Amino acid sequence: MATIKDVARLAGVGLGTASRVVSGKGAVSPATLAKVRKAIEELDFRPSHAARSLLSGTTQMIGVYIPVLKGTFYTPILQLIDTELRDNGLHMVVAFGYGQADARGQAIEGIEFLMQRGCDGIISMSTSLLDADIEAFTARGWKMVAVNHNFKGPSEQCFYVDHRQGGALAAATLLAQKHKHIAVIAGPSTAPDNVDRISGFMAELERCGIDTKKLWVAESDFSPEGGWSCAEELLKSGYHFTAVWCANDEMAVGALSFFQQAGIKVPEQVSVLGYDDTPSAEFTAPRLTSVHVPWRDVTLSGLNSLMNRCYGGERPVSRQYPVSVTHRASLAAASEGSRTRK
Repeated sequence: MATIKDVARLAGVGLGTASRVVSGKGAVSPATLAKVRKAIEELDFRPSHAARSLLSGTTQMIGVYIPVLKGTFYTPILQLIDTELRDNGLHMVVAFGYGQADARGQAIEGIEFLMQRGCDGIISMSTSLLDADIEAFTARGWKMVAVNHNFKGPSEQCFYVDHRQGGALAAATLLAQKHKHIAVIAGPSTAPDNVDRISGFMAELERCGIDTKKLWVAESDFSPEGGWSCAEELLKSGYHFTAVWCANDEMAVGALSFFQQAGIKVPEQVSVLGYDDTPSAEFTAPRLTSVHVPWRDVTLSGLNSLMNRCYGGERPVSRQYPVSVTHRASLAAASEGSRTRK
């Protein structure tokens, strides 16, 4: 396999001159440029990743930290990031939560792992990091953006959605269908994005005269298994409900599966509303109505901002991510006959 030294020797130029042509940095005469390019073509020279790193001063790698490597939420996000990076001649390195530490400790370890591997910048999708953690990372000169978490530090590092608005929209959607007997399957109370969406949901219900203290609410873990277990617990509780709002789609998928096994018809007997509008929502039975969060736009803005900082350029970066509702078959109007009990 040809090396940069072989290119320089065949072109009859110095190693530095050949390197400037390969990297595209620095001035060379048209005649010299032509000779080096001819040598590259004749030798079928392809610089290795290590060589490109030495020439450019970067590793051409972006690290991505996600809390868990499972489910339908992170997969399309990782696919999007990988595609965009490859289209720009870059590569993705992924780390995820592992070990006995709590979520914050796992995130810190994962991000440090990525930086130790030489990543030029980091995208963090952890909601468990503290402002002090981000400040400590940036104080070490690390380029970093946080997707789906709003830190108090520099605003250019944060790309997040107004989840309070999303929660309020979920409540308004159910109320528009005359649902007043509502059960809620929430995510972890330690997750700031979950806290915001639940707060927005409850505030909208209270604004419309619903006594939220009487609602059936369970905390789960954003997983299909958690949604199934909570739906089972709900049915056993004897609580009267016509609708269930799940604080993410994966829990909604689990709830839908349980209701199907239990012989409860959706939406004839109970409506189910999700959150995120992940690709899986289109393929549940029935298809899931969900609060649509424009995760593609959020992710691309964070990635573009990071690439601009790491490699220069003016890739587009947006700061506005309006939420909406994607209506599908799992939501219908409430009626007295649809009310479900033990």
